[in-house]
Amino acid sequence: MQAHRQRATATGAMEARRRRRSRAWARCALINTQVKPFKTQAFHNGKFVEVTEEKLKGKWNVFVFYPADFTFVCPTELGDVADHYEELQKMGVEVYSVSTDTHFTHKAWHDASETIKKIKYPMLGDPTGTISRNFDVMIEEEGLALRGTFIIDPDGMIKTAEINDLGIGRSAADLVRKVQAAQHIAANPGQVCPASWKPGAETLEPSLDLVGKI
Repeated sequence: MQAHRQRATATGAMEARRRRRSRAWARCALINTQVKPFKTQAFHNGKFVEVTEEKLKGKWNVFVFYPADFTFVCPTELGDVADHYEELQKMGVEVYSVSTDTHFTHKAWHDASETIKKIKYPMLGDPTGTISRNFDVMIEEEGLALRGTFIIDPDGMIKTAEINDLGIGRSAADLVRKVQAAQHIAANPGQVCPASWKPGAETLEPSLDLVGKI
């Protein structure tokens, strides 16, 4: 009996590792793919509004997934994004935060928290988990989303994907830098942005002459 339980435990652990690897590969495969269809309600500037994937077309967008409202790391991240929202708007970028809470819960949190009151971008409700699964950040066992950040171009194509474990917060300043890099290479085909690139710094143009020179 004990040996049977040990085999079952080992099999379960192997299956969990397989699922984690599968999800990691799926997230890599999201790059340069179209955002999948969705329709949901959002809380935005004191109102409930409908948002679909069609609303993303024609401008740059950022999706910021987080586990849940009324938690601890989440308000620090969303407040950080709110502090950079005006800068992102000037760059032609819309931001959407997403959790598996409802839009009603988003409103309640917005009313209750001084940090969340700063938010002027749409807060998407995803109670069915459709959007979280579309971006492969859903933790099925918990019904929560991982800390995922995605930059989406005006054609609705996913250009970057950052996935953090629940205890690791993200930086909005670095998000701004990544958007700047994504916009630069979109506007300048043939160029690539090296590590820690910021506007005004040199880019690279891959060529045979450059091989081994960096």
